[in-house]
Amino acid sequence: MPASAQTASERRTAARTALVWSALRPVLEAAGDGAAEVLDIGGGTGGFAVRVAELGHRVVVVDPSPDALAALDRRGAERGVGDRVTGRQGDLADLLQVVGEASADVVLCHGVLEVVDDPAAALDVLHRVLRPGGTLSLLVGQRHAAVVARAMAGHFQQARELLDAPLDTPLEPGGRAGRRFARDEVEALLQSAGLAVTEVHGVRVFADLVPGSLLDLEPGATDALVELERAVASRPEYLPLATQLHLLATR
Repeated sequence: MPASAQTASERRTAARTALVWSALRPVLEAAGDGAAEVLDIGGGTGGFAVRVAELGHRVVVVDPSPDALAALDRRGAERGVGDRVTGRQGDLADLLQVVGEASADVVLCHGVLEVVDDPAAALDVLHRVLRPGGTLSLLVGQRHAAVVARAMAGHFQQARELLDAPLDTPLEPGGRAGRRFARDEVEALLQSAGLAVTEVHGVRVFADLVPGSLLDLEPGATDALVELERAVASRPEYLPLATQLHLLATR
């Protein structure tokens, strides 16, 4: 869909997800045409899953929300890939019972590690689900940017608490933000789980700072923002500014 035909919300979403997709697509293409079994944890309505299926791969989306899975079915049917996208209700806690060990060539875990009770145990499960040589695409909230965002919003005590919060701090019941990770923390967790990090990118370095009105009104602004995000994604000096970290790791 051309940028001019997108809604304001879709333009903002495109700017925030384009980098993850551009890093993930070569992994999927290397798996061959229709050869990969892909597992999307918490994939919801299929924003990534349907695009993966359009490359010819088979995708299983595991999500706790029946409403999200119903929307996934509709989206897959509308895009002509309903036969390659399967939704299953569940989460990381019962993942091995839902899909079994060594069942996936590629696993997507985007925005999930922040809200599990034990990130280390969750990554161990993902390692067991991956086949040897398989790839994990992990997207997590980044600690340093979250501290800055809370301080800029005037939530100084929250910023101070997040600054040094250990990863095993219990999550607040009903809390929506979850944990945030520094690069060294998440890389150490992946290494402990037996996964080797191959790429690290900063995601949404600028996208969350740019006023939505600019993307809505300025012609070509969304495309220019995406190119700027790509230009800084792998530069280490910009990683602490990124709202999210995207890591690729292999078993």
